[in-house]
Formats: sequence, structure tokens, C-alpha cells
Amino acid sequence: MKTLLLVLFLFSAQSLSAQHKLNRLVQERETLHQEWQASEEKKSGIFGNRTKKDMVETNQWMERIIQKDNQIIAELELLKNIETTEISYQKDDYKFIAQKQEQDIGKLKRVILEKEEEVEGKVAEKRTYEWMTLIFFVSTLILGRLYYKKVRPSAQFAVEESDN
Repeated sequence: MKTLLLVLFLFSAQSLSAQHKLNRLVQERETLHQEWQASEEKKSGIFGNRTKKDMVETNQWMERIIQKDNQIIAELELLKNIETTEISYQKDDYKFIAQKQEQDIGKLKRVILEKEEEVEGKVAEKRTYEWMTLIFFVSTLILGRLYYKKVRPSAQFAVEESDN
């Protein structure tokens, strides 16, 4: 991640440098264009006509302008490549972040499933305890009733004998 930030910083610094260079090239081209216009107006021939030397000089200015245009185009291509690379790195960063979040979501889903299973186990354990308590209570009532029925007739018999 640190290397990625370093690369992005270098590209942004290079981008600023390239932008500055592009501005300088455009200004130089404007100067060349003004010189070309001045040479275009130059008429040093007889009766105010243009000479061959005037035309050659104008063509030389035009060649310089074309060379400057080529430099500007090269600089623009460099800027385009830098921006494309930056976009590619940003895309990779976002892709990495998305993958990381998908992994985190997967982990959270697994934890939720484990917790749900744990809760279901606790509920089942609680139900088992409730059923055992109910069975114990009912069996105690039944056994108490049976014991009461068994003891009660003998208690009545004992009361009848004491009355006689």
C-alpha cells in the first residue's frame, strides 16, 4: 500500500511537471507563430514583392512550428499515459478494497451462522430442560397421588380400628 502511494505521488509530481512543460511548449509555439506571421508580412523584393529568401524564411518558421507541434503532441501523449496509469492504479485500489470488503462480509456471514447455530442449540437445550421439568413435575404429581391413595385407605382403616 505504501509503495502504491509512493507511485501515485511520483506520477502526480511527474504530471505537474509535464503540465508545466506543456504550458511552456504552447507559449513557445505562440512565439513561433508570431515570428512566422512577421516573416509572412516581410516583402523585401522589388516593388514590395516577396523574394525567394522571404519564402524560404517563412517555410523555416513553419518547420519550427511543426516541430513544436510534434513536441506538444508527444507531451500530450505522455500526460495521457500518466492519467491512464493513475486510473489503472485507482481501479486496482478499488478492486482490492471491494475484494477485502467481500472477504469481511463472508467472515461476518460465517460468524452470524455460527451464532445462530449456537442460539438454536441453547434454545433446544432450554426446551429439553423445560420438558424434563414438566415430566418431573407430572411424575411427582402422579406418584404423590398414587402414594396418597395407598396411604389413605390404610389411614382410614387405622381410624376405624381405633373407633372400635
